[in-house]
Amino acid sequence: MRFAPAAAALSLLFAVNASVGNAGAGEPDPRAAMLIAEGRAALAADKPQDAIDAFEAALAVDPSYTPIFNELAEVARVEGLQGKAIRYYRETLVRDPGNLAAISGEGAALVEKGALEKAKRNLAQLQSLCGATCPETRALQSSIARGAQPRMAVETVGSEVSSQN
Repeated sequence: MRFAPAAAALSLLFAVNASVGNAGAGEPDPRAAMLIAEGRAALAADKPQDAIDAFEAALAVDPSYTPIFNELAEVARVEGLQGKAIRYYRETLVRDPGNLAAISGEGAALVEKGALEKAKRNLAQLQSLCGATCPETRALQSSIARGAQPRMAVETVGSEVSSQN
């Protein structure tokens, strides 16, 4: 009987942990879903900062909805911030280790950084999880085949404005 309160507290802790662990598996909060849609529309309209704002707001509304991290990672890749994208994909993988989109996206970001060997490890993991014909595997194979694309520095020439007093 002396252990009954401790056992009850321990089982309550396990129950809470189990419910939190599964919280991100379902649908997002409706407000977060609306913000995710806004973010996707902003990204499609070539407004990455607006997309980031919408996705971060969605994350604030529903922090347990893991796919938001994939959305943030995609915007980071568009912005040329592959390291940040990899961090977002890894957050998804901490929460959902079998997330095929995150494994593939991380692999593509690694290719963009020039880390082909690491990307090939992601490809091997995808092939073992879903086979050679799943869309995520094919997308990463295509990225690896293209290889790292060299980045060009764009020099802008501004016009000088001079004022004479």
